[in-house]
Amino acid sequence: MNKPLRFSNLDRKEIVQELSKERYDLVVIGGGITGGGIALDAASRGLKVALVEKGDYASGTSSKSTKLIHGGLRYLKQFDFWLVKEVGSERAIVHKLAPHLVLPEKMLLPLIDGGSYGKWLTSIGLKVYDILAQVEGEDQRQMLGKKEALKLEPLLPKKILNGAGYYAEYRTDDARLTTENIKTSLQYGAKALNYAEVTDFVYENEKVAGVKIKDNISGEMLEIKSNYVISAAGPWVDELRSTNNSKKGKRLHLTKGVHLVFPFEKLPVNQSVYFDIPDGRMMFAIPRGKITYVGTTDTNFNLDKDRVETDLADAIYLISAVNNMFPDINLEMEDIISSWAGLRPLIHEEGKSASELSRKDEIFTSDSGLISIAGGKLTGYRKMAERVVNRITKKIEEETGVEVAACTTDKIPLCGSDFKKFKHVKKYIQEVFERIQPDGLTEHDAWFLVTNYGKQTEIILDNYKSFRNKDSQLRLMRAELKFGMEHEMVSNPLDFFIRRTGRLYFDIESIRMYMNPVFDDVKKAFGYSDDSMLHFKEQLEKELERHSNFSLERA
Repeated sequence: MNKPLRFSNLDRKEIVQELSKERYDLVVIGGGITGGGIALDAASRGLKVALVEKGDYASGTSSKSTKLIHGGLRYLKQFDFWLVKEVGSERAIVHKLAPHLVLPEKMLLPLIDGGSYGKWLTSIGLKVYDILAQVEGEDQRQMLGKKEALKLEPLLPKKILNGAGYYAEYRTDDARLTTENIKTSLQYGAKALNYAEVTDFVYENEKVAGVKIKDNISGEMLEIKSNYVISAAGPWVDELRSTNNSKKGKRLHLTKGVHLVFPFEKLPVNQSVYFDIPDGRMMFAIPRGKITYVGTTDTNFNLDKDRVETDLADAIYLISAVNNMFPDINLEMEDIISSWAGLRPLIHEEGKSASELSRKDEIFTSDSGLISIAGGKLTGYRKMAERVVNRITKKIEEETGVEVAACTTDKIPLCGSDFKKFKHVKKYIQEVFERIQPDGLTEHDAWFLVTNYGKQTEIILDNYKSFRNKDSQLRLMRAELKFGMEHEMVSNPLDFFIRRTGRLYFDIESIRMYMNPVFDDVKKAFGYSDDSMLHFKEQLEKELERHSNFSLERA
């Protein structure tokens, strides 16, 4: 088992002291998927790496995606063959690195009267998609007739349905993928700290030589010295470039993507569906355990980047689109149980709308030496990291004459994974279920544990044995929380409920049910004051309200 090291905010003082006294080869700003990927790539090549994140890991864009490791079929329509080829190939690699976390997901593409995709062009397009992404065997695309499509998905609109394309994608939890990359980087000597906000840069001879940090938990200030700095701050990349007086050349163009969550029984699709919206865009409906989520939107965003919300117009737009494709469903506003909204840090191109902008990543280097990376897709995070770390290693080799190892992250399993194939994941889920079933826990509980933590489930089950609550669900949640506080830098209940477990999106009722015991355990572990715990509770209640209430009064 690729065991996790201790990675805990209970050790925060020691981590801060080490960051302050050491000099690093590289500081990475941003604890999203791009920053996590960079930390792992650089550390695994032998560089001394520190990563800092102003909030919690994956608290920005990297917990707000459609949660798919997918090849970007729609980019074929933009003739972006390079992007389709790269991210299409990356799907299989990331699945191999963490088959418990990156799960095979068949996608159904309905062909309807007046839709974006005709049968002939879809057949050719999916074939090209398979070739570019090197898809083999049973995962290669199939073209289905109307009857075959309805057999797979009876909810499709019979009157306007002509058939469907059927092809392979992968589903993940973006926040957990981010966390596991960061945790894996620790095994190669990287150091990482959340709630550590970059306020300025350290300079030596007018070149960036580190960062000035505000510890957003203690309020203390510190400096981290380094030879190079990479900003992977997502939507905040331009702000950091401004701080460094290097905001010139290309700039970011932020767009907002929204997803709505419904109880599975309200939208009981048999598998993921990629379907037409009347305005010409496309949308996903993806079943996930107890829920089905739909999305996404793609609209320009110019407001507060720290407060990105689903509004009433977003909700109406998405519900209307779902009801158009699944006419027997008739979803209503009160059926929404949760949602999420995030930003895409795309590269601005004059004259292009939000949905037309390229998803390619770009690297910016300032005169002071600050390197920034933005754009890209979740699926391509590993290649993005490789490109930007290659730029650093080239500089090191030119300046020192010392050769740095090449990228090997395509061969490094992520924390929790020693599975060779997905069939071994399914076997392990069944084994876990047999062990927890006597306590009244369900097959869904086993699936949840394994597809979030992989073999790290063993640590959680050991924790589970140490608790004595009669409610087995509560015991299991407390066991998860203990693991999160000791191995995943959970510092408060929001870290746990939102980023580490996804419960705010996928099991929101469990938060309302078990909020108080979780708060008790957090308070006991960290010694927080009553005022601090009240603040966390108010924050969590605001998050519950923001993500699930779309009444006219709120609008």
